[in-house]
Amino acid sequence: MIALIIGILVALVVTLAGTPLLIRLVHRLHYGQYIRQDGPKSHLVKRGTPTMGGLIINLAILLGWAASALYRYLSRGESVSLSAMLVLFAMLSMGFLGFIDDFAKVRKKQNLGLSVKAKFIGQFILATIYAVLALKLPTKNGYPSAQAGISFVEQPIIDFRMAGSVLSVVLFIIWVNLLMTAWSNAVNLTDGLDGLASGSSMIAFVGYTVIAFWESYHLKGGSHPGHAYAVSDPLDLAIIACCAAVACFGFLWYNTNPASIFMGDTGSLALGGLFAALSIATHTELLAVILGGLFVGEAASDVIQVGYFKLTHKRVFKMAPIHHHFELMGWQESKVVVRFWMVDLIFVLLALVCFYADWVVRSGLPI
Repeated sequence: MIALIIGILVALVVTLAGTPLLIRLVHRLHYGQYIRQDGPKSHLVKRGTPTMGGLIINLAILLGWAASALYRYLSRGESVSLSAMLVLFAMLSMGFLGFIDDFAKVRKKQNLGLSVKAKFIGQFILATIYAVLALKLPTKNGYPSAQAGISFVEQPIIDFRMAGSVLSVVLFIIWVNLLMTAWSNAVNLTDGLDGLASGSSMIAFVGYTVIAFWESYHLKGGSHPGHAYAVSDPLDLAIIACCAAVACFGFLWYNTNPASIFMGDTGSLALGGLFAALSIATHTELLAVILGGLFVGEAASDVIQVGYFKLTHKRVFKMAPIHHHFELMGWQESKVVVRFWMVDLIFVLLALVCFYADWVVRSGLPI
């Protein structure tokens, strides 16, 4: 518990103290946000707002976890968890890709950074590296950082290993690429209103904190009764998820309407990559669809809008992603954000109910 508190405090201090410094630096470098011209006209006043705030979010999560890991090493001699390192690699590598995209935007002085092709290639390379390492690297407790399959909670619904050792790795790489690309882009699409992505991510990572903590208390080989999980180093995963929630919480102080800074792709791609990696590491890839239901809805609205328009030349929504639809219906930006947070909280609570119900059923206990 002390290790968790240390991680929380460090992550919070880094975001609260570091964000104003970053704002001043970005102002000095004139790295302001460029607003899409086809968006709501009310957003044009946001032009020039400092961006790349994801740098502080990434740093806060990394330093929060590192401080916690250092305390555990000095007090109990615990070594660094490779599972945690892999999850952080997913976050930082996707964040680096987002940073390149943000930097390209401010250099070009427009809202277009990397091409779709370049971003896809970058995501493919980074996700493939993560997938291979997650399957092959040894861990402290002997359980793999990832399992070659698709799981709702722990047990694979589709087990890639049935296809053979080589093909199972190929299928897993494809699956991880799908998850990394989908979640990073979904969070990126959600980042369209002040505080929407940071607040929604905060709520989602609180959900993963609960899940990973529960798994750590019911780990195979432990003394707690009920179903046990074969998950690698879930306590470390819980600390990372908690640091992510706290980092988003601290960033919200400066990111709520009217925002003093935006997280940019540096933040949204990193948070999406972290969310995907946590779903893989906790063996809850399909449960994540419920837990991240708001992100799924945002991405789905964009896909539906584009697909329907290509077929009929008509729009389903006034504008996509769907948060802009409600803006154009006359809702104030703050109302859209708060109500979307509430929807996100409902999805997270529903996911936690499903997770607990699954544990009860596997434990053979009466519901």
